[in-house]
Amino acid sequence: MRGPLLLLLLSIGAAGTAPAQVPGQAASAAGIFTCVDDNGRRLTSDRPIPACAAKEQRELNRDGSLRRIVPPTLTAEERADREAAERRAALMRAAQADAVRRDRNLMLRFPNEASHQKAREAALDTVRVAMKATEQRQQELANERKPLNEEAEFYKGRSLPAKLKQQIDANDAAVEAQRSAVANQQAELVRINKLYDEELAHLRKLWAGAQPGSLGPSTSGAPAAPALSRAAASAAR
Repeated sequence: MRGPLLLLLLSIGAAGTAPAQVPGQAASAAGIFTCVDDNGRRLTSDRPIPACAAKEQRELNRDGSLRRIVPPTLTAEERADREAAERRAALMRAAQADAVRRDRNLMLRFPNEASHQKAREAALDTVRVAMKATEQRQQELANERKPLNEEAEFYKGRSLPAKLKQQIDANDAAVEAQRSAVANQQAELVRINKLYDEELAHLRKLWAGAQPGSLGPSTSGAPAAPALSRAAASAAR
């Protein structure tokens, strides 16, 4: 009897002492939260205090030292405002990185003013070719009009034959189209020069030592060459 009784007592003793260590361990791991509520009362708890959700709370270690500061819990509107501010900041960082990249690429493409002027002339030449084609087409239309006018003189005071009238109307429409083309091409020359002037002013600051991305956005001087080529081909017809 003594043997089984002794084993039973030892089991009860082990079961009684083991749980006693768990609360002690949990207590040492948990912090103490403290804050001052809206009425000026200092509140203390072993967990975050709901009455101070909108206030800063201090979490202390068991020895009273500061473990961390718990920021106020944000409302839904405050969270939305913070998220919007974070998105704006991210967009600004991305825009700044893009400005740095563009400026570096610009300086690689144009290491000096001579290379920039060469690119300007190449862009302008695209329009000049279109203008030459337009001038040539205008001369062709003028040559086509002479015999039509001479034939129309024969019918002076009478109705023109349908075929002749159709030819004259078509010539008038083509001449008007070339006039519009000339106006567009002249405007394009102005646009290209303006773009390259703005870009050159930007580049001169970078060449002088300004940091890439510090000057704000730069206007690209490259014109839409394929679009101009299509316009020139269309005007020449």
